[in-house]
Amino acid sequence: MESLDGRAWRARAAAHRVRIERWTLPHRERRRRHETHPVMDFLFTYYSLRPVRLEEWHPGPGVLLGDAEEFLDRLGYVRDGDGVRLDVAALPERIAGTASFVRALLVATASRPARLGCFGLHEWAMVYRSDAPRHDAVPLRLGAAGTDAVVEQLPVHCTHHDAFRFFTAAARPLNALTPEREDQVAHEQPGCLHATMDLYKWAYKLAPVTPSELLADCFALAVDVRELDMRASPYDLADLGYPPVAIETPAGRAEYARAQAGFAGRAAPLRSHLVAVCDELLA
Repeated sequence: MESLDGRAWRARAAAHRVRIERWTLPHRERRRRHETHPVMDFLFTYYSLRPVRLEEWHPGPGVLLGDAEEFLDRLGYVRDGDGVRLDVAALPERIAGTASFVRALLVATASRPARLGCFGLHEWAMVYRSDAPRHDAVPLRLGAAGTDAVVEQLPVHCTHHDAFRFFTAAARPLNALTPEREDQVAHEQPGCLHATMDLYKWAYKLAPVTPSELLADCFALAVDVRELDMRASPYDLADLGYPPVAIETPAGRAEYARAQAGFAGRAAPLRSHLVAVCDELLA
């Protein structure tokens, strides 16, 4: 059992908040001004964790906090002698159920080689032959006809159900797979950008057992992946500071695959750490 006095754990909590406010404060300011952001909003809308919860610090299990009475108002925390700690046994059973699914998914994902040939075409397939692009406030780089041509010329091989379900009806038959929710454990692989971003979702779904430093690492990775996701999309986001990765060209596809491999490498230790969090819940 690691012991942290009040000064030590408050310093860690403050450092976590400062790190996360890099993203939450601009998000709050945009909301105050009723402004949308086609790249960053996804991390606060598709992913449901409220910014205030993302900023909140949790030590994870095995840490005894001194001078921490306020933690007794949080789910799962109990008094232990003169300190307070997280007691996994005091958490609702539903969290263990979540951990069982998440562990199976993450272990299966890690067991497969990274596939680096999708080139981010899921975003293109979401606007294929559509008169209503999802981000209608920004233009398509190649126009509607040019976007459709790219989808028709390149192989579409999306393995992620939650990306595939947003394909247009016309694009769905072009995908090599039909990934369904019940097939998620069978299909997810570590090269998928959305599977990598989803590490953030699994981290907060396992809260408060997930240490906040791990949650922040997963969120920071999701931010970087989301930027590539949209830079490689059919949208023209250069005016927002996101130069395109032109996957319609061989050079752009090579750039995308290199970045994809790098993200898979960054994700691997986080995935392993989340499996360990699941093991804490299931022990």
